[in-house]
Amino acid sequence: MTYTDSFAALADPTRRKVLECLSKGPRAVGEIAADLPVSRPAVSQHLKVLSDAGLVHVRAQGTKRIYAVRPEGLESLRRYLDQFWGDVLQNFAQSIQTEGSKNE
Repeated sequence: MTYTDSFAALADPTRRKVLECLSKGPRAVGEIAADLPVSRPAVSQHLKVLSDAGLVHVRAQGTKRIYAVRPEGLESLRRYLDQFWGDVLQNFAQSIQTEGSKNE
């Protein structure tokens, strides 16, 4: 999956809340729905989008389906954002050097 898939999936605030809920640990749909103001079927639909984007995975445990965050699913998004972080730090260092030379 690409970072654009991740951004598209996370564009919806409810899906972000679902992912935040799962960041605390694996959970069943009912447990996730209990923390959100949406129905279980709606949570299932959001989980499908997150799963298709590679951000969560599911495993069967008896009659329940347990969802969890896929850390590797966030890797492409993290790499994309990290490139900006490096640029920001470099620009910050340059601005400090520029300001320092102006004050001398």
